[in-house]
Amino acid sequence: MTWERLSLALALRSVVHPVLGVDLLRVAWRFRSRDWYRRAPFLPLPDPTYLRWRMYTAYGDFDAVPTPAEVERYVKWARTST
Repeated sequence: MTWERLSLALALRSVVHPVLGVDLLRVAWRFRSRDWYRRAPFLPLPDPTYLRWRMYTAYGDFDAVPTPAEVERYVKWARTST
């Protein structure tokens, strides 16, 4: 699976479950890069180095991509732990 397919799958799940969509946006905001508004493309995206490190610590592979179910489980956990 690619990051684009993961994003599409999560977007489709968000249409069916709007609360999940709100939770996904909250988690995405937490992962944003610092000073994202100062560098092109001026989007609150995560730092690629940080994202690769997170995938390595979680899966043992820098290029791993989580499944939609894993992301959904993490988002639900993040909602209950804050």
